[in-house]
Amino acid sequence: MGPTVSWDALRVFLVVYRAGSISAAADEMGMAQSSVSEQIARLERSLGYPLLNRSPAGVRATERGYELITRIAAPMDALAVATASETCTDSVQRTVFLGGPADFLSTVILPHLPAMLPDNLQVSAQFGQAENLLNNLRSGSVDVLVSTLPARGADLSSEPIYDEEFVLVAHPDFADSLDLTVIPVLSYGPELPIIRRYWRSVFGHRPNRLNVKIIAPDLRTLVHLACSGAGMTVLPDYLVQPRLDTGELIALHKPEVAPLNTLYVATRQPRDLPDTAIMAVKDTVAAIARQAG
Repeated sequence: MGPTVSWDALRVFLVVYRAGSISAAADEMGMAQSSVSEQIARLERSLGYPLLNRSPAGVRATERGYELITRIAAPMDALAVATASETCTDSVQRTVFLGGPADFLSTVILPHLPAMLPDNLQVSAQFGQAENLLNNLRSGSVDVLVSTLPARGADLSSEPIYDEEFVLVAHPDFADSLDLTVIPVLSYGPELPIIRRYWRSVFGHRPNRLNVKIIAPDLRTLVHLACSGAGMTVLPDYLVQPRLDTGELIALHKPEVAPLNTLYVATRQPRDLPDTAIMAVKDTVAAIARQAG
């Protein structure tokens, strides 16, 4: 016979894992931090192994803790929905965890969500790289994912929702610059990921001899830098179109066919009945993205 574990302790562990810290989980559940810590300690004693690694920055699941999360997240979420349905009350608060690129979610999706979701449904956003967030979707720490990569595997489902168009932009001061190699370059990463893709698609070759001046892993920062006259960069249309409309930025090149990058919305495949809260967020995110596109 295996160890006896408490449902409440498992629920607390799941919330702590998703929140990333004891204090954040305590705030979300309306519990004292000491009570949350005691629940986790009691669960670890019952199971006989540590579930969390603790640090000043927060908590991370141990390998066995992560394995436990992958087993309990989906059924506990489904049970929470079933319990809410049985009690027939609109006051039951439900949190759905939405992951995706910070720039796209912050600019296109999140501003419209509050007006389109029921009052008892809360969305908690997580930002990060596509590969990491796909792993979080599988483990249950993310429920709905907007990703630049399609979800593969029988355990996940995804559908395309938005084609972002890339634009080569700079301050109007660079309008007369015929040689792009002399304009300072502002890049998202040291390997020029977006710029390299644009150059190969539009110009048919790698971006050689570019004058890279600033690397900043935040697209909105690159928008501000370009508007200040710091250099040129390649950015998705949803970020730069307002600045193009006002004349703060100009398009340095207008190809006949602009490079596109498809974004997908993904969820876990339900084992039984679909989770209505997760499906509501997924469908709303997809509707907002398609309307924006």
